[in-house]
Amino acid sequence: MTDGYLWFEGLPFPSIDYSYEGLKEACTKFVIKDEDTVMVSYPKSGTHWLIEILCLIHSKGDTTWIRSVSIWDRAPWLEIDTGYKLLKEREGPRFLTSHLPFYLFPKSFFTSKAKVIYIMRNPKDVLVSGYYFWTTTKFSKKPESLDQYFQWFLQGHVPYGSWFEHIRGWMSMRDRENVLLLSYEELQKSASTSSFPGICGDWKNHLTVAQAEALDKLYQEKMAGFPKELFPWE
Repeated sequence: MTDGYLWFEGLPFPSIDYSYEGLKEACTKFVIKDEDTVMVSYPKSGTHWLIEILCLIHSKGDTTWIRSVSIWDRAPWLEIDTGYKLLKEREGPRFLTSHLPFYLFPKSFFTSKAKVIYIMRNPKDVLVSGYYFWTTTKFSKKPESLDQYFQWFLQGHVPYGSWFEHIRGWMSMRDRENVLLLSYEELQKSASTSSFPGICGDWKNHLTVAQAEALDKLYQEKMAGFPKELFPWE
């Protein structure tokens, strides 16, 4: 572990609740079953919100399961040690959650019929949300300022690495019939104000004009070649 991160296959991970051995086993040996439903995202993209929606659909609107069982148990994180242990012991259809990039995802998925739901979010909002989240946790290296975190984000030196590479990797699966792409912004349009967990476009209250322009420039470079309609944000 260096720089406050746990490094695995060239990627920085949070240093608490993860282990090199656990990551290696999850990425190389875990068997995803046809009946599984996997929720994948880059951190701070609406993961918890998506889990709650799917759990409500699964329970046909009955909130008993959601209120009595923690989110970590209902949809365990594949790459976290405790989540991996739960998933290995679980029988029948499973909900799984992961922030893993495409190239580290268990190869068993690619020969399965498991459903993957990938949720994405405007990278500017992801950046701001990530800054406030990682500064209040003990999971990884803490930035001294938003400006410092901004530089880390552009360099991909944040937990789970580059947002751009994460998106680019999973976008390559977008035409598969068992992969559904969703966005935080699209979900907001059909959500009531009381149920919506965050504000779309809040980055405008935090990033400077220069920072927004720098991120726009990198975005144009990294995301060239993808249809603009794939990404429903400004």
